[in-house]
Amino acid sequence: MPTPQDILAELKKVRYPGFTRDIVSFGIIKDVEVAQPGVTVIVNATPNTKPETLAQISADIERTVGAMPGVPAIKVEIEQAAPPPGAATMASRRTIPGVEHVVAVASGKGGVGKSTVAVNLALAMAALGMRVGLMDADVYGPSVAMMVGAGRQVGVTSQRRIVPLKRFGLRYISMALFVGDETAVIWRGPMVTKLESEFLFNVEWGALDYLVLDLPPGTGDAQLTITQRVVLDGGVIVTTPQEIALLDVKRGVAMFQQVAVPVLGVIENMSYYLCAKCGHRHEIFAHGGGARFARELNVPFLGEIPMVRQIREGGDTANPIVVAEPGHPVSATFKAIAATIIERLARSTPGYQA
Repeated sequence: MPTPQDILAELKKVRYPGFTRDIVSFGIIKDVEVAQPGVTVIVNATPNTKPETLAQISADIERTVGAMPGVPAIKVEIEQAAPPPGAATMASRRTIPGVEHVVAVASGKGGVGKSTVAVNLALAMAALGMRVGLMDADVYGPSVAMMVGAGRQVGVTSQRRIVPLKRFGLRYISMALFVGDETAVIWRGPMVTKLESEFLFNVEWGALDYLVLDLPPGTGDAQLTITQRVVLDGGVIVTTPQEIALLDVKRGVAMFQQVAVPVLGVIENMSYYLCAKCGHRHEIFAHGGGARFARELNVPFLGEIPMVRQIREGGDTANPIVVAEPGHPVSATFKAIAATIIERLARSTPGYQA
């Protein structure tokens, strides 16, 4: 009879439905048990995995393992992921006085343009008439201040509360406003989480319709601390189209689900390159992966953001595209995504009337 390692090697030939990546790389194979009666493969499914997808995966496992020499029988067991933490976690979360909605922008990995999306999304909300704040929660790699502007000192009230900077009608705060450009932030976890709490609860945000949180990349302690300390109305996942980035979408969605935060949707950034001269569309990182994975995870797909020169220039010059070129098609896309998020959160508000 084959060993568990032999079976895992064979299962690497089974593709996850709709993707080129195999089911082992997707991390859904929890265990392989080999015994005299036969082989049992235990699949760990998220709550949002569609039944038809699980049925397809089970059939492919049975077919693949059953064809291996020396396997007398094959059984596939489906285990659902643990439900989100209960009332104890929810009860420990705090609201921010004066802030109606808090939205977290996250990514499973760095380099997908999460901060660029967070900045332009916040500005798009402001362009739609909302009162908006933006908190840069990435202590080690803060970039919001550079994208929006960091030309002034941060003030402090007589009650020792931080006064956020304001530009383009946006109130914002970032670690970059407190340290020099060449200063490395070398802090341990407790110091980071304390600063994040200061930014959430000791900043004079005033009356806001939306506070957008630009979370650090990944799904570690800093991200979980924020999601467990403040009442979040929803999370947005930013990804790029290629398969390796989409694996991290699953982790980001799972993080929000684990702490019972609704996933508002997935945004595919750097979806394609649009040539300014000829207008031709080049799909450098493949295309459509964000929409496909959103369907698989049963979460909304919010839209595609292409690669255009104006986005990069806007971030480098503290003049983001949404305010620098409000009539640009990319600015229209950000505003459409912002309008969708606003509408979905409004529908979830008690007493909402269409």
